[in-house]
Order: sequence, then C-alpha cells, then structure tokens
Amino acid sequence: MGIIELILISIGLAMDAFAVSICKGIKMTSKKIWHIIVIALFFGGFQMIMPIIGWFLGSRFESYITSFDHWIAFFLLLIIGGKMIFESFRKDSDDEKLVTKFDVKEILVLAIATSIDALAVGITFAFLKVNIVLASSLIGCITFVLAIIGILIGSVVGGKFKNKAKLLGGIILILIGVKILLEHLGVITF
Repeated sequence: MGIIELILISIGLAMDAFAVSICKGIKMTSKKIWHIIVIALFFGGFQMIMPIIGWFLGSRFESYITSFDHWIAFFLLLIIGGKMIFESFRKDSDDEKLVTKFDVKEILVLAIATSIDALAVGITFAFLKVNIVLASSLIGCITFVLAIIGILIGSVVGGKFKNKAKLLGGIILILIGVKILLEHLGVITF
C-alpha cells in the first residue's frame, strides 16, 4: 500500500472526528486554544493507537486467514464506509447531543467512539503488510489537524459540512476497499 492510499485512508478515518469536531466547535462556549488542542490530541491520539491495536490482533491471526484476507479488508472497509455514508444522511446525530460543553470524560468517549473504525482498519493493515508505524502516525497527525480545522469551521459556519465530511470519508474508504479486492483478484495492478 502506497503513501497516497495511506493518506486517503487517514482522511477517510478522520472524517468522523472531523464531523464531531465541527459539532464541538458549534457548541463550545469558550474557544480557548488549550481546549482546541486537547480535543485534537484526544481524537488524533486514539486514531493513532487504535490501528496499532488492530494490527497486533490481525498479525496474531494472520496465518489462519491469509487466503481470504483481501475479502476481510474489502468487507471491513465496505462496512465502515457504508456506516459513515448512512450516518451522513441522518438528521439527528448522537454526536451532536454529546458536544455541548468542554468535558474531558465526554471528549474521551467521543475519541474512542470515533476511532473504533481505525481499529478495524488496523486489522486490515496487518493482512496487507502495511508499515503500521507510518500508517498510524499519518492517521493520528491527519486526524489531529482535521479536528482543529473542524472545531474552527464549527465555530464559524456551523454544522453545514459535517454530513458532507462523513459522506466523503465513507466513499473514500469504500473505494480503497474495492481497489484492495481488485488488486488481490488480479483485476488491476499498480
């Protein structure tokens, strides 16, 4: 898997955190720089840790599933991307209900909830022999930056873009899943 694909996956995975960050920016009464950095560190940190955990789990069971690992990668990315697309069309999101004030426990819950997808992608990375240090670093850094941007956008323009961000992230993950499947089936080569 190349650097471009890793960056696209990182952006796709960061879209949940980005959308929640927009909501957080809308509802934060105090836009202190320290609060913005703490929120971004939580989102970026969990998005960086979860793929590593998934990678270790996937590596442990790799020998049992190498003959169909590309199908697992495809279906995991399809499910994660499909979930994000479905959520992009929902009007009343649970995320919006959770972001009314600055609360570290609340941010922890949101960071964990938005990084579960990264755990599943980490499992996929183990099957695909992806450099997990590079991948998880990219995911964490991109999420950190997008979380800051999301908070700032939320504070300026409101919730207009959060569903579009989830839709885009879901589409990116599904397309990468299709590419992985087609490469392993020999339909395309890069």
